[in-house]
Amino acid sequence: MHRLLKLSLSTSVFLTPVLAFAASDGVFKFISMIKSLIEGLIPVVIGLAVLSFLWGVLQYVVAKDEDKQKEARGIMLYGIIALFVMVSVWGLVNILGDTLDLSNTAPDAPAIPSLP
Repeated sequence: MHRLLKLSLSTSVFLTPVLAFAASDGVFKFISMIKSLIEGLIPVVIGLAVLSFLWGVLQYVVAKDEDKQKEARGIMLYGIIALFVMVSVWGLVNILGDTLDLSNTAPDAPAIPSLP
């Protein structure tokens, strides 16, 4: 519980300036910024999954005893599962977007009426 409180507090401290930025420039810019952040993190996360798999392979090759090999097989298995899940979700989202004919563009914001 204490760990969750620290995580939520640090996240809120990080996001407070972001929310202030969103309030001044509009919600669409805030969503665009979050989207670009997530798009930048996706290759990093996939790269970490590949590195974990390769780390498991390396540990398996250099392991002398059966326990170390078993641990290395677990690391390789988790790396493969992570890659499979990420690529599968990515594919399903693309299939769903193509099936429903969804676009990646944000809708135009409505114009604010002005006084004459």
